Amino acid sequence: MEKIDGNAIAKAIIGELTEEVKRVCSNDRPPKVAFIRVGDEPASVSYVSKKQKTAAKIGIDTQLTVLDEAIGEAELLKIIDAYNLDESIDGILIQAPLPKHIDTTAVFNRVSAEKDVDGFGRVNLGKLCQEDVTGFVACTPAGIIELLKRSKVDTQGRHAVVVGRSLIVGKPIGLLLLQRKLEGGNATVSFCHSHTPDLGNITCQADILITALGSAHAIGADEVKEGAVVIDVGINRIEDSSRKSGYRLVGDVDFAAVSPIAAKITPVPGGVGPMTVAMLMRNTFKAYQLARSVK
Repeated sequence: MEKIDGNAIAKAIIGELTEEVKRVCSNDRPPKVAFIRVGDEPASVSYVSKKQKTAAKIGIDTQLTVLDEAIGEAELLKIIDAYNLDESIDGILIQAPLPKHIDTTAVFNRVSAEKDVDGFGRVNLGKLCQEDVTGFVACTPAGIIELLKRSKVDTQGRHAVVVGRSLIVGKPIGLLLLQRKLEGGNATVSFCHSHTPDLGNITCQADILITALGSAHAIGADEVKEGAVVIDVGINRIEDSSRKSGYRLVGDVDFAAVSPIAAKITPVPGGVGPMTVAMLMRNTFKAYQLARSVK
């Protein structure tokens, strides 16, 4: 078994980006990404903070707007509209989740396609369907493909099973694995989800298993084929009295049970998570470069 070290791979990408930003922006302003956070949900606060720190290491400027949880959808959309028109901002990220009274899809679609560095808007999702590389790919799926490529995983003709169907992970990663022209594609893809009967009967057929269920240790050794590559996107809290916090983070996959039979596997934490942030930074730099190419 080989553990796929997302921390190390993300660090390499961040190092590459740092050099590229330094070279390209030596006589110009640095790239800039604007974060919008609604409320003070602890996980969201932590995620945005990590993104800001990584951006600072690379040389990317950030702007954080924190809004009251009671803000109306119309007011939030006006702020996005203003950022869309602000030429000093290259990328816009709306930190999810949003309060229930706000239509998340409408908010994601309001971000201009040229600044949609999260890749959740309808234009960039549509470009992904058409295998149009000029758009932005959602950061977690893009990070998964990068993990597979840099870990020398051949996807050509392999059976990839995706457990999850969200617009953030499941659907985009399936489309990426299906792509015909780019490295990391040409897989045969099966989608599973919470309503799939006898889930284990399908997951155990996977050469490449990608889980984004959000259910701790839902996938055990009996649900995984020997020699499979396992990419665990799940981040779940379980009680652990030995930890100061009272909990620890685990994935959808029972790592201890599955790792002895997997060819390659990502840990949680330290697998997919760091790649998501690295891909956001790559998308921001791409937005910066594209904005300059059309001026």
